[in-house]
Amino acid sequence: MKELLEKENLMRPPRIGELVEGKIIGKARSAVYLDLGMIGTGIIYGKEFQGAKDRLKDLKNGDNIFAKIIDLENEEGYIELSVSGATTELSWASLQQKKEEGETISVKILGANKGGLTTEISGIPAFLPVSQLSPANYPRVEGADKSKILKELQKFIGKEMGIKIFDLNPREEKLILSEKASGVEKIKEILKNYKVGDVIEGEITGVTDFGAFIKFGGENLEGLIHISELDWKIIEDPTEIIKIGDKVQAKIIDISNDKISLSLKALKNDPWQKVEKKYKKGDVISGKVTKFNPFGAFVQITPEIQGLCHISEFETKTKMEENLKVGKKYDFQILEIRSEEHRMSLKLVSDK
Repeated sequence: MKELLEKENLMRPPRIGELVEGKIIGKARSAVYLDLGMIGTGIIYGKEFQGAKDRLKDLKNGDNIFAKIIDLENEEGYIELSVSGATTELSWASLQQKKEEGETISVKILGANKGGLTTEISGIPAFLPVSQLSPANYPRVEGADKSKILKELQKFIGKEMGIKIFDLNPREEKLILSEKASGVEKIKEILKNYKVGDVIEGEITGVTDFGAFIKFGGENLEGLIHISELDWKIIEDPTEIIKIGDKVQAKIIDISNDKISLSLKALKNDPWQKVEKKYKKGDVISGKVTKFNPFGAFVQITPEIQGLCHISEFETKTKMEENLKVGKKYDFQILEIRSEEHRMSLKLVSDK
């Protein structure tokens, strides 16, 4: 910062709002005088002195400080300066440098809201979103109940956390932090000991509407078992299959940077491997409509097997919804089976 300021001062005249470094050459009862080198003499006085007097009182002649120019020449010919303005700008510059260098910073959590945690760094308010908490501190709340999430977040007030700066914008006074980023490199290093296809043993640490978190390896590793990977059958509520505290085996199906995806159903017999022995093209079978999507209607044939009655069988979405109702059973004819792709195409035969 000092070298940059010196270079700028040599290249052009000073401007209002610019940061400068000066040496204290005199102190009065309510003023401090600074030698600013080639650009002249600066003064901190009036409300600027009163606002910074606690900081200025311990300084002595010969000490160097940064200040911001607020007037190029007052009635007495001095350059008027502000210390408080400089402190804020220097703080933002320091934070930018910490972000670029990926430095881990220790902060004390001061508050919580439904979106995350609040703190401050160098007097600048900062926000740590829930999404940027480490896996160990992420609130495991079933149904994503916001009041329950807030209750979990309030437990961190007063505690120290190691974070990295995720995003900042001095103009908008926005400072966003990330706790999980501070542990990414360590996790990546540990994950070198694992590969896709490995089977791990772990404990379920959280269950949400989109799946379950599992801690494993004795190294604070945590992965996600998506709801679609809990079982071969259709699941609406993950707690049908898994609960917090359960000890399970799971298969690693993806490792992406510091994120680990696992599967329970990959360790269970695939019901689609035997589907062509039981069903064949042209068979008429009974199935329950479970839901609609833009491509058609999903039909549950068995607890583990479902097929698709394509929207083209009805021409329009409106006609499909007129002919089929979610939760009701109908007779369908099998048009095609692709067991390796877990696909069964169906055609409506009649209402049952």
